[in-house]
Amino acid sequence: MDFDLEQTDALLSTTRAVRKRLDFDREVPDDVLLECLQLAVQAPTGSNRQSWRWMVIRDAEKKEALAEMYRAAGGAYLAAAAAEADDGSQTGRVLDSANFLAQNLGQVPVMVIPLIIGRLEDNSTANAAGLMGSIMPAVWSFQLALRSRGLGSCLTTLHLGKEQEAAELLGVPDHMTQAGLLPVAYTKGTDFKPAAREPVEKITYLDTYKNPIR
Repeated sequence: MDFDLEQTDALLSTTRAVRKRLDFDREVPDDVLLECLQLAVQAPTGSNRQSWRWMVIRDAEKKEALAEMYRAAGGAYLAAAAAEADDGSQTGRVLDSANFLAQNLGQVPVMVIPLIIGRLEDNSTANAAGLMGSIMPAVWSFQLALRSRGLGSCLTTLHLGKEQEAAELLGVPDHMTQAGLLPVAYTKGTDFKPAAREPVEKITYLDTYKNPIR
């Protein structure tokens, strides 16, 4: 199969964490969400268990309750960090948009919470990587599918500080793990650009950590 590399590379390099440019007023149809999720579950998963599940939240009261949990877990930190950051820097802009999202999270048309069957019974790296590695590829595929259809999202994790409260609100059973929360909406414009990043030669090593690849 031949891919259009220009289009593929553009999709991969311009799928941003979207916050301020989410359109709170435009409806997101179920058909579009399900189409994107159908693509998401083509992602690889540990031992081919396909143990992902997806929670879609549209109810206004539940969205606002989750937004309150989000702010309770980290809203004060985001507000303070945004106030202290350099407005002209990339980090400053990110913190400002993160604070904006925290203050307006309940207004998004749809929230999607990715779930994975299982709980992390210990803090071992292997178990954590195995559990999250079975859901995060699907989350990223979901975000790419959204981007290709004119929608945006942002993987957030602050509400996980209140995971049990969120589980009670949504009826999530005890054997499930929430992997984050994605606000989903059409974007205001689609002209996203690649972000400024370090050249990969500076962060890639060959055979040993002290040996840059180039």
